[in-house]
Amino acid sequence: MNDNFYPSVTWAIPVSKSNIPQLSSIKRDQSFTTWLVAANQDTGEIIILQTIKWRMKLHIAVDPTESLGRRAVLMEPISQEHPVILTKNEPIPHNVLKKPNANDAQVLMWRPTFGESQVVIPPKN
Repeated sequence: MNDNFYPSVTWAIPVSKSNIPQLSSIKRDQSFTTWLVAANQDTGEIIILQTIKWRMKLHIAVDPTESLGRRAVLMEPISQEHPVILTKNEPIPHNVLKKPNANDAQVLMWRPTFGESQVVIPPKN
């Protein structure tokens, strides 16, 4: 399996013409399901061998005025939950086998403390 997950975060407010760094924190709460399968290349049949689920949560405090190596501090959780191999396999949804993949489905949202949320970068088609 090769998952090319390359998240990036902007330092400045993405809906502003200013490029002044104002990033104060990053919060992520993502869940994942992965299937280990055997596929018949001739018939296209897919047999699910295992279903694995896991969740990644984090909160990083950021101070862009600090020097490199001191700008970001992991707040919580310090350790992550371990992946779980399910005792009963879940079916693979049909849309999982087609585009968009997880990276193409990500969006960049700006959620200000006050005011409406905005889509800055929409998902790829």
